[in-house]
Amino acid sequence: MSNLSAADTLAKSSLDDAYVSSEERVLNPDLLDKTLLERMPNPAGWKLLVLPYKGKGVTEGGIVLTKQTLDKEGLATVIAYVLKKGPLAYQDDDKFGGIPWCEEGQWVLIGRYAGARFSLEDDSEVRIINDDEVIGTILNPDDIKSG
Repeated sequence: MSNLSAADTLAKSSLDDAYVSSEERVLNPDLLDKTLLERMPNPAGWKLLVLPYKGKGVTEGGIVLTKQTLDKEGLATVIAYVLKKGPLAYQDDDKFGGIPWCEEGQWVLIGRYAGARFSLEDDSEVRIINDDEVIGTILNPDDIKSG
């Protein structure tokens, strides 16, 4: 005999019914016409969405780097590409003097482990960082040697 009350049983079964089995794939047709960039997280407030730079995948000597090595390099990189800016990014005139430190589509230098990390469906990583975590901008990410 069960020690669960009728209310507990009803709550438990309702909660269990809310889960979808891992074998099922749910298609959301609204996403079919959306680009990858549109489907990425939108940074809130004063945040920036950046894509860490992983490098070319081949050393100057021609050695092909493994995915594990590239992932480790991406985790510790100080270079990122600005994908999106939050609606309040660089709006603090006292702090930024009315001049944004970077724009969408620019390469920037950031702190080595800055930001919150998110994995995308293809296992790529993006980060959401604060607007004041940008250290500088650069033209070519290969001009900076990490490590």
